[in-house]
Amino acid sequence: MRIAYLDCSTGISGDMTLGALVDAGVDPDQICAGIDSLGLPGVKLTFSSTIKGGFHATYVTIEHPEQHAHRHLSDIVSILKQSDKLTPRQYELALSLFSAIAGAEAKVHGSTIDKVHFHEVGAIDSIVDIVGVAIGFDLLGVEQVLCSPVPTGFGQIKIDHGICTVPAPGTAELLKGIPLADIPIQAELTTPTGAAIVSTLVDRFCMLPPMTIEEIGYGAGTKNFPERANLLRLFVGEVATPAHTDYVTLLETNLDDISGEIIGHTKQKLLAAGALDVFSTAIQMKKDRPAVMLSVICKPESVEQLEAILFQETETLGIRRHQLQRSIRARKPHQVTTAWGEVAGKLSLGPNYQSIFTPEYEACAELAATHQLSLRTVYRSAEAAFLLEGSAETAFESGAHAPHDHDHDHDHDHDHDHDHDHDHDHDHDHDHDHDHDHDHDHDHDHDHDHDH
Repeated sequence: MRIAYLDCSTGISGDMTLGALVDAGVDPDQICAGIDSLGLPGVKLTFSSTIKGGFHATYVTIEHPEQHAHRHLSDIVSILKQSDKLTPRQYELALSLFSAIAGAEAKVHGSTIDKVHFHEVGAIDSIVDIVGVAIGFDLLGVEQVLCSPVPTGFGQIKIDHGICTVPAPGTAELLKGIPLADIPIQAELTTPTGAAIVSTLVDRFCMLPPMTIEEIGYGAGTKNFPERANLLRLFVGEVATPAHTDYVTLLETNLDDISGEIIGHTKQKLLAAGALDVFSTAIQMKKDRPAVMLSVICKPESVEQLEAILFQETETLGIRRHQLQRSIRARKPHQVTTAWGEVAGKLSLGPNYQSIFTPEYEACAELAATHQLSLRTVYRSAEAAFLLEGSAETAFESGAHAPHDHDHDHDHDHDHDHDHDHDHDHDHDHDHDHDHDHDHDHDHDHDHDHDH
């Protein structure tokens, strides 16, 4: 599995992340083209080589005219929608980052996401950083993002409302639940944008995992520290998947304006296209609207094809993606002989290496129809035939302990106990009709200059 690992030895900011992505091999021209497509006048993004603490790194420079606008989330959405270059995934990643920051600022200022002002994060350079990072991670093409514990630094900084301690309130809100590191540097090491990146894009926080490194990128910060190189290091490479686990993608979309027939039709198309499982859940959306959440479990390489089906058949405005690791039992095809004929099934390895035979529904149904038997009778006969086989205890010898010999032939009669406790009550309607009265002066307290 291809992963990215963020080594935040001196914190993380938007420009450092963008520099590390380019240094790791992401095409800077594609990032610049995406930024140009936002229609921001006089904005120029450049990447240059620099030496930081004796190490080569990539430094990001953003040139733009002086501006004093305090933007709302709806203003940011309008800017994103101007682009004809951003892919749907890049748009969603960028919007997720801005929404995370808006949510944190709304919480600390007692406001709402729609009414809170972006100050520093709504400035042109921060917009460029965030959109550039969204483009960069999409182009990087990794299945998971991992991260080290995150240092915040210490001391005091001046913000719009006066002096406050590091981390600033909005940054601290974004860092809830994230392991922090104690680095003795008196400075703001992690900015609001950096905190949004780790809280939104990172799947797991850990030390550097066992991996085969393909690329290493270094993104340079602005400040210089006497005893540490102010760098963000990005590892890109492959991690081996243990034999008893694999990785799948969970796709989810909330539907409140669609008939049951269309949902059923969509499920059948998804299964035919290679989905491992498709299921629906009754949910309650905003304004107490009853709705259905359609969930699809699939291999990561099938995501684009299955998302295309979801968009086409349901006309949904947004699809959530979650990368999941699942535990699986080793299995292989197996046949037994009953009084009425052969029954195909799967042989899996249960607890204490006990072999478990599961008859296939289609095979049992065919015999039941042919001999005018109940389906349950054929099932029981097949299970009994397996128990009488003398090879039951040795069925998994000679290489059968290979969980990746999965013949995913979609026998969806089984209980797929994927315990997805993801608490997805995010109402991703992405209609962005922010008809809000933006007279609210909810001052975002990140007026300080994040020269990290």
